[in-house]
Amino acid sequence: MIYYLMIIGGFVLLIKGADFLLDGATSIARRASVSDLVIGLTVVAFGTSMPEFFVNIAASIRGSTDIAIGNVLGSNIANILLILGVSAMIFPISVKTGTVWKEIPFSLLASIILLLMANDQIIDKSQHSILTRIDGLVLLCFFVIFIYYSFSIACEINGMATYVPSKRLGVIKSVFLVVCGLSGLSIGGKLIVDGSVNLALRMGMDESVVGLTIVALGTSLPELATSAVAAYRKNVEIAVGNVIGSNIFNIFFVLGTSSAIKPLPFKVENNVDIGMVVVAGLLLFGCMFTGKKRTIDRWQGAAFLILYTLYIVYLLTRI
Repeated sequence: MIYYLMIIGGFVLLIKGADFLLDGATSIARRASVSDLVIGLTVVAFGTSMPEFFVNIAASIRGSTDIAIGNVLGSNIANILLILGVSAMIFPISVKTGTVWKEIPFSLLASIILLLMANDQIIDKSQHSILTRIDGLVLLCFFVIFIYYSFSIACEINGMATYVPSKRLGVIKSVFLVVCGLSGLSIGGKLIVDGSVNLALRMGMDESVVGLTIVALGTSLPELATSAVAAYRKNVEIAVGNVIGSNIFNIFFVLGTSSAIKPLPFKVENNVDIGMVVVAGLLLFGCMFTGKKRTIDRWQGAAFLILYTLYIVYLLTRI
C-alpha cells in the first residue's frame, strides 16, 4: 500500500508542481515583456513536459533506466493513441497541411532515430545496446533544430495564446511559485520512481512495464488535459500540435538529457515499444488520407483507443 501512496502522492506533486511552475514562470515572463507567442512556445511547451522530464532525471540518477526509457516510449504511445483518440471522440480534429507534411514526419523521424541509436546489438553486433552520452547530445541538437523550426511557424498556429496562462502576479509570489513548482516536480519525480521500482520488485513486474503503463499514463495527464480542452473548444490545431510537439520533445529533450546525464542501457524487447511508437505515428499520418482528408474522425479516434487498449493488455501479458 505504501508504494501506491508514494506513486499517487508523487503524481499529485508532479502535476501541481508543473502548474505552479507554469503560472510563476509565465508571470515573470510577462513582467519581462515577453510576448504570448514566445511564452507559448517555451514556458507552456516545457511546462506540459516537465513531469516526464523530472521523472526521467530521477530515474537516471537512481539508475532505473528501464523506467526512464519506458516513461518516454509509453508517453509517446499514449499521446497519439489515447490522447488524440479521446480528443477526436470529443470533436473531429482537422489538421493543417504543414502539420501533415512537416510536424508529423518530424515526429516519425524522432522515433526512427531513437530506434537506430538504441540497437547497437543488431546494427553493429555489439555486446550491449546503450544510449550513450554522445547519443544524448545528438538528440539535444535535434531538439534545438525543432525549437528553431517551431518559432518559424508559430505565427500560423491559431489559438496558441489561449493556452498561455493569463495570471499576472507579484514578483515575490511568482518566484515563490517557481520554487514551489520545481520542488514539487523534484520530490514528486523521486517519489514516483522510488515507488514504481519498489512496486515492480514486490509484484515481480519488469520496471520497463511499470514505466510504459503507470508512470507514462501519469506523466501524460497534462497533455491529455490540454488536448481534451482544446478539442472541446474546437482549437484543433492546439490539440494536435500539443501531442506532436510533446512526442518530439520527449525523445529529443527528455531522453536526450537523460542519456547525457547517464548512459541508458536498452533491452532488445523494448524494440516492440519503439515499434509501437512508429506504428502509432504511421497510423496518424495515414489518417490524413483516409476518410475525410486531413481529419481524424470520431471512428478513427475510437480505433486509436481500441489499439491502445490492446497494447496495454499485451504489456500486462509481458509481466
